[in-house]
Amino acid sequence: MSSSVQPLPFEQPIVELHQQLAELESGDESSSKDVRSEIKELKKQIADTTQEVFSNLSPWQVVQVARHQNRPYTRDYLQLVFDEFVELHGDRHFGDDRAILTGFAKLDSQRVMVVGHQKGRTVKERTECYFGCAHPEGYRKAMAKMRMAEKYGLPIICFIDTPGAYPGVGAEERGQAWVIAENMYEMSRLKTPIICVVIGEGGSGGALGIGVGDKVAMLEFSYYSVISPEGCAGILWKSHEFAENAAEALKFTSEHLPGLGVVDDVIPEPLGGAHRDHQQMAVQIKQYLTKTLRDLTSTSTEDLLDNRYAKFRAMGKFLEEAEA
Repeated sequence: MSSSVQPLPFEQPIVELHQQLAELESGDESSSKDVRSEIKELKKQIADTTQEVFSNLSPWQVVQVARHQNRPYTRDYLQLVFDEFVELHGDRHFGDDRAILTGFAKLDSQRVMVVGHQKGRTVKERTECYFGCAHPEGYRKAMAKMRMAEKYGLPIICFIDTPGAYPGVGAEERGQAWVIAENMYEMSRLKTPIICVVIGEGGSGGALGIGVGDKVAMLEFSYYSVISPEGCAGILWKSHEFAENAAEALKFTSEHLPGLGVVDDVIPEPLGGAHRDHQQMAVQIKQYLTKTLRDLTSTSTEDLLDNRYAKFRAMGKFLEEAEA
């Protein structure tokens, strides 16, 4: 376990095993046959324990993983998955919102338009990016670039990672709800393939503003929800202390959403989560995007739009009256 990766509370058994491993490897007798055998066994135990812990995460623990400070963000994937990224700025109305990144890129030989939330890594970056909470100008920028992609026949790839749209007075004055609704409407009829991937948090309308696509996928330890668990707890229980209860009730993890038709695919994460191996997570995402784009680009535009419409119309499950 790298010292730069801060352990989460439920990872304590894994942390203790790593400490034992470090002590063995730093000892004077670490090269002896018996110690080498013990080190090998301990590494296997670490892998098994990590697998066991991460196979049984509660919804609230999934939220903690999705918010991990070392988790890769959109800009990380732009470096690891794509080539020749050229960032495009501004919405031609108000300004440039750094909470949303847009630009041209290449996925192997395929030119694409990438749109994604960006939280920022340092305190300064996070402040400039509003912790990934976009203003109306961010969503207008995203739509302007998507229309450009449609004009030039470029597929669109959206990375979703936000607790929600920015809730400030200024954002509401500039039409936050309207622009999100407009984006959803316009994305539903763009005549080019769209793939959306929830890479961390997928919260509220802030996620939906760039979340309408032909394929919607999520990473194994991300969440996708109508509201954050804290927001839900504040409304239903009148206290954020019940966020864990809200997370359990919302059914917003990769365990629940495929069955509800909300997401099409779940992309597996490396052992212990994406924050432990950015490179391997990027490989998984690239493989998914490449395969999915190949399928979508071979579909006619008419079928693409019909399938997209039908997909969102069919979302959700209804309880039988007898169960109500």
